[in-house]
Amino acid sequence: MDIVAIIAEGRIREAQEKGEFDNLSRKGQPLKLDDLSHVPEELRAGYIILKNAGVLPEELELKKEIISLRKLVDCCQEGEERNSLRKKLNQKILRFELMMEKKKVNTALSNYKDRIYKRFGGY
Repeated sequence: MDIVAIIAEGRIREAQEKGEFDNLSRKGQPLKLDDLSHVPEELRAGYIILKNAGVLPEELELKKEIISLRKLVDCCQEGEERNSLRKKLNQKILRFELMMEKKKVNTALSNYKDRIYKRFGGY
């Protein structure tokens, strides 16, 4: 164990003895762990940091925009404005689908590459 871990453990123990953890919200309730199995291991820490900062991955941001645009199109009465919103909506949907298609290809290639490395004695 390195010195930082030893110091951290000591401070945690001191806080427990002082009762600083006794009145925490959600005490005794199970943790809600995110399922990050679909995220590559080397990107998981970054995803957690971005999520805690309130930043969404681009594909989720696009999905939110698509949902908002659909609601706007449904509520819009004016023909010209409605057509403009539909055009924006179609562009977002196309961009989203292209992004997802690219990720599927990358994931498939990555899985295939991993299987080849394992087969030939790689990692």
